[in-house]
Amino acid sequence: MSKGFCKLRLGLFLGVAVLPCGAYGKSCSIRATTYRGWNAQEIRNEWVTLTLVPRLGGRLMQVTFASHEYLFVNKVYEGKYMPPVTADAAPAWYNYGGDKIWPLPEGRKDEKHWPGPIADALDDGDYAFSIASEGAVCQVRLDGPPDPRTGLQYSREISLAADTPRISFHAVMKNAASHGIEWSVQSVSQYNTADASGQKASADMWAFAASNERSGFDGEYFVRSGKTPPGLSVGNGLVTLNYHSAESEVWFDTQDGWLAVADAATGYAMVEKFRVDAGKEYPGKATMIFYTNDGNDRSDGGLYYMEAEVNSPLVRLQPGETYAMDTEWFPTRGGRDFAGVTEGGVIAERLHVQNASGSSRLVGTYGVFYAGKLVAEFLTGDRKVIGKKTLRGVAPQVVARVDEKIRIPQDAERVVLRIVDAHGRDRGRLDEISLAAPPK
Repeated sequence: MSKGFCKLRLGLFLGVAVLPCGAYGKSCSIRATTYRGWNAQEIRNEWVTLTLVPRLGGRLMQVTFASHEYLFVNKVYEGKYMPPVTADAAPAWYNYGGDKIWPLPEGRKDEKHWPGPIADALDDGDYAFSIASEGAVCQVRLDGPPDPRTGLQYSREISLAADTPRISFHAVMKNAASHGIEWSVQSVSQYNTADASGQKASADMWAFAASNERSGFDGEYFVRSGKTPPGLSVGNGLVTLNYHSAESEVWFDTQDGWLAVADAATGYAMVEKFRVDAGKEYPGKATMIFYTNDGNDRSDGGLYYMEAEVNSPLVRLQPGETYAMDTEWFPTRGGRDFAGVTEGGVIAERLHVQNASGSSRLVGTYGVFYAGKLVAEFLTGDRKVIGKKTLRGVAPQVVARVDEKIRIPQDAERVVLRIVDAHGRDRGRLDEISLAAPPK
């Protein structure tokens, strides 16, 4: 890499970009630290702190955004290291918490199924930590040991730019065996669902995803284990799950490539974005999974968490071949009022126009992914922009409430709300509405 430049894998949609170190006057940092008794590594910018414990299966153990911690960390294992069990030992699993990658299919049917969760080299191996870049972009790499049982070897690249809270993941599975193998790689994120006391389940934890009207599952979901969660509903294009302390694993074949977990008690949300490969075979047809645990089971000390799991297609790999899954996380503000996800953020209250006393006001409520300003664009029926109005400034750590007096051009038929950051970059559409009169 040329001196003075930082390489950033923007992942999912953007490929690879090269930015000057220290671009735009902001920087991020990486440092060794101690987290709850573990030797850890910390990646930080002005919005987000990522805490990784490489020795525990390359885990991202915590994400902190504006002082809010998202992920579940198991107090039973704080500061402890339990090495992977040997092939001839009794199966065991150490549920440390955090975010990690696992293989699918899961089960004990044959060697083509992963008998997990299990303390093996994939989940509990000591991952080598290295720094790829620091400054304008902080990127680290975690390389795990090969697992003889599955033939897999994992590595992860995690990136945080200096000027946005967006977190990028590049997860690679490699065939480390001497024969062909077939697996799906899965991102598994355990979100904390305890209330503020930590002693009981929160009633205000929510999960969302886009539903699939052409789903291959009856009711647009499949309950793989446990019972149908009492807080699950599907309608108006949305999957909604309110966490209850009951064990259940629910599979979805959503095609829109996003899920969200929101803590309505604190008003913080996390959006995970991923690519869905249309026409590819997914394990059990599921592109994503929500799992809720039974926090009332005191045998594990009373733990409360919900898993958001993102799956890749099943991939056939020959010896030495690799497959990568790219995902992105966006910490923002949000709660139980949830209407969808766009390029620019989370919609809590959809954009609408209020007319009173001869004037018009543009109204809506959002959690945004980027800092900058909102711009309202007025479009004709053929989507020609005929007017713009710059609205209020916004920041990811603050709820964005739009309530602006506007003048609508005569020929305008649509309004698009966009985010433009401090450097003038268009960060995408936040919301859009039609101004046409509804049919009678």
